[in-house]
Amino acid sequence: MTVGRIHSVETFGSVDGPGVRFVVFVQGCNMRCRFCHNADTWALDQGELRSVDDVLKQALRYRSYWGSEGGITVSGGEPLLQMDFVKELFVKAKALGIHTCIDTALQPFSRDPAWLASFDALLDVTDLLLCDIKQMDPAGHRSLTGRDNANIFDGFSYLCEKGKPIWVRYVLVPGVNDADEDLRAAGAFLKPMPNVKRIEVLPYHSMGAYKWKKLGYAYTLDGVETPGREKCEHAQRLLEGEK
Repeated sequence: MTVGRIHSVETFGSVDGPGVRFVVFVQGCNMRCRFCHNADTWALDQGELRSVDDVLKQALRYRSYWGSEGGITVSGGEPLLQMDFVKELFVKAKALGIHTCIDTALQPFSRDPAWLASFDALLDVTDLLLCDIKQMDPAGHRSLTGRDNANIFDGFSYLCEKGKPIWVRYVLVPGVNDADEDLRAAGAFLKPMPNVKRIEVLPYHSMGAYKWKKLGYAYTLDGVETPGREKCEHAQRLLEGEK
């Protein structure tokens, strides 16, 4: 029986894919995004060990609330660090006619044949992916997340090759990744990809800062304010390709 390291679940998620979602937050992430509101999901060796059947049984209690669009989303943390668990969960979910979605930063993406074989098997039972663009500039991306972005954008290209539907999310952080040139570059990157079905601007917020302090981490975005509607709408237009 495949088990996963699970941080928590949300039984009535409304922002993690279409409709009402049962959201599974897996434990473990290799990125260190400065705006992360789930810093308590980073550690790879923590979380509750739970079986696929246990998680699915809990999710099914709420199926009557999902309607025709809802389903199960696996978020994190980083779901692609636990692909065997997510794949088995989705295989069983699809057998029951449940819509499946992954919320991923694509940071683990690799063209290594063994990794890609596992990823392809997971994609076969995944209806939708929510994929983040943190920042286009490589140096800026490393400063913001602690990681390079070359393999992440290769992951976007691969999903386009596969024709896999994605929603793109861009967390807008004032003074960090909100420059017009960054947003235009992201828009130009996404424009040729017909599998991009939606682009969402998510305004930065500091509601997870208390977790950093509780864990003893230095939170480096103190004083950064949440961008207003006008800034978010401007960013949306640039990401969608408006000059």
